[in-house]
Amino acid sequence: MTKRSIKIAIAYDFDGTLAPGNMQEHSFIPKLGIDKSAFWEEANKIAIDNDADEILTYMQLMLKKANEKNIPISQKAFMDHGKEIQFFDGVDTFFDRINDFAKSLGIDVDHYIISSGVRDIIKGTPIAKYFKNVFASGYIFDVNGVAVWPALAINYTTKTQYLFRINKGINNSYDNKLINKFVEYEKRPVPFTNMIYLGDGETDVPAMKMIKYQGGTAIAVYNPAQRKKKNKPSPKHICEKLIEDKRVDFIAPADYTISSKLYLLLQTLLKKIVEEENLKLFK
Repeated sequence: MTKRSIKIAIAYDFDGTLAPGNMQEHSFIPKLGIDKSAFWEEANKIAIDNDADEILTYMQLMLKKANEKNIPISQKAFMDHGKEIQFFDGVDTFFDRINDFAKSLGIDVDHYIISSGVRDIIKGTPIAKYFKNVFASGYIFDVNGVAVWPALAINYTTKTQYLFRINKGINNSYDNKLINKFVEYEKRPVPFTNMIYLGDGETDVPAMKMIKYQGGTAIAVYNPAQRKKKNKPSPKHICEKLIEDKRVDFIAPADYTISSKLYLLLQTLLKKIVEEENLKLFK
């Protein structure tokens, strides 16, 4: 039997999964001098009043609020906001550690972001270099690099198509031919069984359910520091309900340090994938 490199993919939501809260709240909203709760309430009201997608309305409202303050939103400005993102414990060293561990097992691992957040903010973070692709909502920029119109809006249901793009080796958001074309399962670059999805809650349910149904692994993570609020359960309780309803395989605190439950779980899952791939060699 000839040993071969095993291809796997780990896909991550961003907000609440790798970093606490919404990325716009780390620096974009504070620098505009507006209340974050008021911003989201206004964005949601626009969506309700116009029967619109909530992602598109928040993206449009970001432009509107910046223009009111006479602050043009450039691609560079978005990336500068990304530099100020604060991550959960261990995220800064996690990717090097998990890549080294995977390599020791003969695994070739690619990391992806699938997020409703702003892709250029994510691309400005110090961890952006670890991702093969950042599938996230984004803007069209004019010749001066200023945002003028939403180019892509990824909501909780459209996240699922990006798992298929990874599965079929489509490294962009615009190819609608191959994504709808049937490709024999054994010819797909990354089998669903070799895919892991990390999300933080209800907005990731369709993606987590789909990856679980296809034989991959869904993990729901939660911020252990965030407690129950009035009329809103704690993130931990939300994740416990997800596993109770069989929408995910595992739950864990959003702690990426070397001795954390999440890191040990991911190590175990990588070893499991290797053993399952090795068993195929006996067939």
